[in-house]
Amino acid sequence: MDDMLCDELLQEIFRKLPSTPPSSLSVSLVSKRWLNLYRSSKASLSLKLLPHNSMVISLSSLLSHYPSLSFLSLVLSDAADSTSSNNNSSTTAFFDNVLFVVSSSCSNLHHLRFLAGPVSCLSLLSLSKSCSQLTSITASLSRPLFLNWVVSFPCLKELCLHVCSTDGVDDGDKQFGLSLNEELDVKFGLETLCVSGIQADDKGISWLWRNCKRLKKLQLRSCDSVGDGESFASFIWCVEGLEEVELRKCRSIIDRVLLRLAQNCASLISLLIYDGCSREGLLEFITTCRCNLQKLDLRLPLDLNNDHLLAIAMNLRGLLTLRLQSCCLVTGEGLHILGVALNPTLEELALINCDVVDREVGLLATLGQNLRMLRKLDLSYNEMLVDKELISMLVSCNHLTELKLRGCRKLTSMTMVTISKTYKGLQSIDIMNCPGIGAQAVEFFVLNCPQMKQIVVEESKVSDIARTWACHKFIEVTSGS
Repeated sequence: MDDMLCDELLQEIFRKLPSTPPSSLSVSLVSKRWLNLYRSSKASLSLKLLPHNSMVISLSSLLSHYPSLSFLSLVLSDAADSTSSNNNSSTTAFFDNVLFVVSSSCSNLHHLRFLAGPVSCLSLLSLSKSCSQLTSITASLSRPLFLNWVVSFPCLKELCLHVCSTDGVDDGDKQFGLSLNEELDVKFGLETLCVSGIQADDKGISWLWRNCKRLKKLQLRSCDSVGDGESFASFIWCVEGLEEVELRKCRSIIDRVLLRLAQNCASLISLLIYDGCSREGLLEFITTCRCNLQKLDLRLPLDLNNDHLLAIAMNLRGLLTLRLQSCCLVTGEGLHILGVALNPTLEELALINCDVVDREVGLLATLGQNLRMLRKLDLSYNEMLVDKELISMLVSCNHLTELKLRGCRKLTSMTMVTISKTYKGLQSIDIMNCPGIGAQAVEFFVLNCPQMKQIVVEESKVSDIARTWACHKFIEVTSGS
């Protein structure tokens, strides 16, 4: 049978196999031919590295067996975290050697995620010569920052940079004339930019802002600044065409960023703010922005209140998605006014770990009556939510296709029975960490939901009958993450 299948056919079969260990292990045990063909057909590979010199040679040998890789992820092994600071090989020079191996072995790469350690500009320039097709790069850099190497990747669309806390001077970068103040009039095609760890004295960032004129998506994480003194003036250049912005743990700069978005960005459709904002800055953005915002995702436990909800109701009536997490200061009155205002448009609502859900009886029923066009509902981690309150909302939401109830510990099997009898159009449900929902209810649910495509639940709650029927009805049963 092995000889009857040509190499091309076997490779096509292997490409369709899941990348999980059972499948890959089974293939490798058949024969050396199958193992070699499986490796040569594999387009994606993720590895965890230990910072030892011998690993560089081993990596080179390993990658030589995977000529078709288009995606490669290299991260530092958990076992190395506690020892890397005392290991001389755990330096930029060592990780440069690793990146040189990647450059020489993976010429077909389109996506590279290199988070094993900080790399230098010199190694990135070498990478650009060997892997000119790269469209996505994730890398860690040490200070001072030299970013002009970005122009060496003609196909680059997505860039994610992690600025390390350790400082370093790379003399090799200076040999390439990449000074911090170099002015280049370039128009590279970056559409997505994610930067984490920027501090106020980081030079070189302003050059990036000035030349990112085609950005569609911007993510800032744990940033105390957008660069040195000139950077905020340069930041305006990349704002105008933005469609998506994510700001995570950026409290010290968020007001200034939101102000520039409100004044200069009319194309913004999605905004996420997690863990840090000022009430006044957020309120001013909501009331003055000129964009047609469609998605708003907020996790601001002590910074979000009813004033913001009222402002959203008045000024952001085109919202399709509203996600609120840990909103401790909002009340049922604010949510009620919001529900009335967003009645015609809102398709997705998330109230995750929001104690107002437990605090105010009847709130969900009112929201359900106002938001009848909801297609996606996420009430995860409302631990005191009971069957009666949930069902009182769901009776009005006849268009639901996706429901997430993860961590709702008070819900019982009655909810599953009611949903399976009433909502035939539901396609996806997440009931992980709901101890009140048992295996029998899951089995009943699988048998009675004709449109169901995905159930996220503990494996221990999936009986043999439920698993057989799920397979027969093409329902994906997963334990989630």
